[in-house]
Amino acid sequence: MASSKSTPNGSGSLSQSGQGIAPYQPAEGEEYMCKPQKDHFRTILLAWKQDLMEEVDRTVGHMKEDAANFADPADRATQEEEFSLELRTRDRKRKLIRKIDEALKDIESGDYGYCEACGVEIGIRRLEARPTATLCIDCKTLQEIKEKQMA
Repeated sequence: MASSKSTPNGSGSLSQSGQGIAPYQPAEGEEYMCKPQKDHFRTILLAWKQDLMEEVDRTVGHMKEDAANFADPADRATQEEEFSLELRTRDRKRKLIRKIDEALKDIESGDYGYCEACGVEIGIRRLEARPTATLCIDCKTLQEIKEKQMA
């Protein structure tokens, strides 16, 4: 990722990236995925989506500004490779934005925070680290083991 910020896409949660969203602290006896929890994760997801949209806009602007028709084939190849990398990154961000939109829909439908495979609670800490998670740790681990065996 071009940004030095930590994001839920791998190296930490958005709440640690300077967005000012503190990790959720559930109250004693608080029901899982109650309204304050849903509101917290909606805020994280919307802020993350906004950040990604701004990065996409910067990428488009950068590509328009830096596009040049170099006479030297090596310079042209370097620019094309740079643009190719930027477009791949942009595609990954587009897919992540789609996952964020799906998570926001799950919040509205009441499915957010529950494993798609087995139905158990994913957990607040896991969702803080990866707000777009759709599988609990056990099901995700099983999925990764199966993927390794198939590869």
